[in-house]
Amino acid sequence: MELTLEITRAWLSKFNEKIQANKAYLSTLDTPIGDADHGANMARGMSETLKAFEGAAFTSVSDIFKKTAMTLMSKVGGASGPLYGSAFLAMSKTAIESTEMTELISSGLYAIQMRGKAQVGEKTMVDIWAAFLKDLQTNSASKEKLNRYVEASKGILATKGRASYLGERSLGHIDPGTQSSAYLFESYLEVCDE
Repeated sequence: MELTLEITRAWLSKFNEKIQANKAYLSTLDTPIGDADHGANMARGMSETLKAFEGAAFTSVSDIFKKTAMTLMSKVGGASGPLYGSAFLAMSKTAIESTEMTELISSGLYAIQMRGKAQVGEKTMVDIWAAFLKDLQTNSASKEKLNRYVEASKGILATKGRASYLGERSLGHIDPGTQSSAYLFESYLEVCDE
């Protein structure tokens, strides 16, 4: 599906709503395997992003993604700011040529992998980005599948990021970046259904 200015703004606005509503939950997920700040960081970043949108006269989807990237990189601490920022920056570059969702997510995934030096199967947000991309390519994306990917992260041994320091103790915990990414993709599916 091609993104429009209207859909993109609605998508990111809905993502912000989900992040604000689940801020405490995301930080709770981050407590046993991270710094306990993923929710607070993402909430601040998305709140600042939506503020940056106010009064902005965007002329392209690329502009929206670039503003999102720059805001997240400057306002979000921890790993999530650089990772989400890198994804949106890559998506903004891709959107100059194409606003097709599979191409956008593909470039965002690649940027996250380059920034985090992570591959599928290491209990990071890469897992759900790769799975969602496959679902988009096969027209089989759904909220149910996203929820399954989030639950599946419990069974993955973390070998990247702060959670990797825990070794076996990282098992049994949902990866916070996987959960926040699920909110991002859920928001997109919801906006498409409206």
